[in-house]
Amino acid sequence: MKTLGKVFLFMLLSVGLSLSAQIKSFEVTIEGCGQPVLLFPGFACTGDVWENTVAELSKEYQCHIFTFAGFGDVPAIEKPWLPKIKDDIVKYVSDHKLENAIIIGHSLGGALGLWLASEDNNTYSKLIVVDALPSTGALMMPNFKSENMVYESPWNKQMLEMDAAGFDAMATQMSSGMTLNTEKQKQIKGWILQSDRETYVYGYTDLLKLDLREDIANIKTPVTILAATYPYGIEMAKSTYEGQYKKLGSYEIEYAEESAHFIMYDKPEWFLDKIVKHIK
Repeated sequence: MKTLGKVFLFMLLSVGLSLSAQIKSFEVTIEGCGQPVLLFPGFACTGDVWENTVAELSKEYQCHIFTFAGFGDVPAIEKPWLPKIKDDIVKYVSDHKLENAIIIGHSLGGALGLWLASEDNNTYSKLIVVDALPSTGALMMPNFKSENMVYESPWNKQMLEMDAAGFDAMATQMSSGMTLNTEKQKQIKGWILQSDRETYVYGYTDLLKLDLREDIANIKTPVTILAATYPYGIEMAKSTYEGQYKKLGSYEIEYAEESAHFIMYDKPEWFLDKIVKHIK
C-alpha cells in the first residue's frame, strides 16, 4: 500500500512539473477558493507586490498570482516577450477553465488586462486597472508611433551594455520616483536589479510598442481604474486618463491623491478599500 502511495505521489508531482514546464512565460501561485482573480504585476515586479491584496481577497476568491518570465526567479524567454505572455495567459485561462475571471493589473499588468479584454469580452467579468494606460509610449514620447518601437535601437544598445554600477544607479533613480515609501523603494530596486537584462530592455520595448487606444473601444467588460496623482497633481492625471481612455465606452475611475505609481504601497488602506469595493 505504501508503494502504491509513493507511485501516486510521484505521478502527481510529474503532472505538476509537466504543467509548469509548458507555461514558460510566467509562474503562477494560487491562493484561496472561489471566483478566479488574475493578479498581474507591473514591469520587473514579482507577484509579491500583491501580498496584502491577496491576504484580503483570498478569503473569498481564488487568487492566481503571476510573475512574468525574466523577473524574480522565473527564467527568461525569447522575444517577443509580451505577446507570448498574452497568448499563454489565454491558454492558461482556457486550460484551467477559469470562468468569469476577474483581472487586476498594475502598470504593465493593467495594460495587459486591457489587451486581453479588448480581444475577449466573454471570459473576463471585471477588469481593475491600477495606474496603467492603453499606451505608455504615447505618454512618454511626442509624436509617438508604435511602429517606431524596435529592438535594435541606440537606447536599447546602451542599456544592454551598461555596467553593473550604471544599472544600479539607474535602478535607484527609477525606484525613487515610483513610490513615496522609502522601504518599498528598496524592494522595487531589488526587483529591477534581479531582472534578466535582455527582458528588462526588450520587454520594455514591447510595452512601449503596445498601443490600445483604439482597441479599447471593443471592451465590454466593466472597467475600474485606480489612478495615481503624484507628482503632477489630479488635474494633470485627469487630462492624461481622459485623453487615453476616450475610446473606452464606459468606466469608473478613482484618483489616489498624494500617491505615486505604486498605490498599494503609498495608500495601502485606500487601495484595499477600493479593490474590495469594485471587485464585487
